[in-house]
Amino acid sequence: MRVTFASEPATPAHPNEDFVGATADAAVLLDGASAPAGVTSGCSHGVRWYSHTLGALLLAELTESTEPLPEILARGIERVTSLHQDTCDLSRGDSPSATVVMLRRTGDRVDWLVLCDSVLLLDTGAAEPTVVCDDRLNHLLKPSRDRVRALEPGTPEHAEAMREHVALVNECRNRDGGFWVASTDPRAAEEALTGSVPAEKVRAVALLSDGASRLVDRFYLATWREVVGMVDRYGPAELIRRVRRAERSDPDGKRWPRGKPSDDASAVYCTHLNGHRP
Repeated sequence: MRVTFASEPATPAHPNEDFVGATADAAVLLDGASAPAGVTSGCSHGVRWYSHTLGALLLAELTESTEPLPEILARGIERVTSLHQDTCDLSRGDSPSATVVMLRRTGDRVDWLVLCDSVLLLDTGAAEPTVVCDDRLNHLLKPSRDRVRALEPGTPEHAEAMREHVALVNECRNRDGGFWVASTDPRAAEEALTGSVPAEKVRAVALLSDGASRLVDRFYLATWREVVGMVDRYGPAELIRRVRRAERSDPDGKRWPRGKPSDDASAVYCTHLNGHRP
C-alpha cells in the first residue's frame, strides 16, 4: 500500500491537534476536538496529547492484530484512559476527545472504521466515491450552532449562546441518542461505522479531517470526486492549500459561516491497496 499525507495546524502558532500515522498496511487519522475558549476540563492533558497518544497506540495495534477494528479502538481508548485516570477527573464528561478514521489492509481485504465526523472516501472506480461520515454530531448541534453563528462575536448574546452550545455538546457526547467520539468510554467504538471490501475493488482511499473536508461540505468549492482526483494528481497538500485559500478569502465567515475561521487540516491518500497500481 502506498500512502501520502499532509497535515497542518489552523495557524502556525496553533499546535496541531490532528494525528496522522501510517504503515505499509494501515493508516490512522484522528481529529482532536478543541475546547471552546474559556472552557476548562477536569483533565490536565491537552487535546493534542490525547489524539497523538491514542493515534500512536492504534497504529501500533493495527500492525500486530487482525482483530476487528472496533475491538482495537475500544482497547486503545481503555489504554489511554488508564494513563490518566489516576491524575485527572474523568467523570465530568469534558475530557479530551477525538474523531477516528482507521484503514487496514489484511490479506485480500480492506477494512475501515469511521467514528464521528471525519470523512473516508472509498474510490472503487464508480462515478462517485463512497463517502463515509458519521453525521449525528452535525444533525444534533446544527440548530445550536446556527444560533451562535448568527450573533455578533464579543456580544453578551453571543457569549450566552456559546455557553448553551457547549452545555449541549457535553450533554450529547457519548450518550444514547447523542453522538459518539473517542474519549474515555470504550463503548464509543461500538458506535463507529465500519466496513470491509475486497482489495482488488479499491482504487484508492482518502481519509480527511473536517478541516480538510470543508472544501466540499462547508465551502462547496469541489465535489468528492474532484477531491479524489486532486489528491491523486497533486497530493494531499494541494487539498489543504485550497482550503486555506478559501479561508483567507472569507476571514470573518460571512460567505461560509463556521465556528473556526481556520481549522487543523489533515488528508491521507492510500493507493496500491491490492499490491499494484490499478
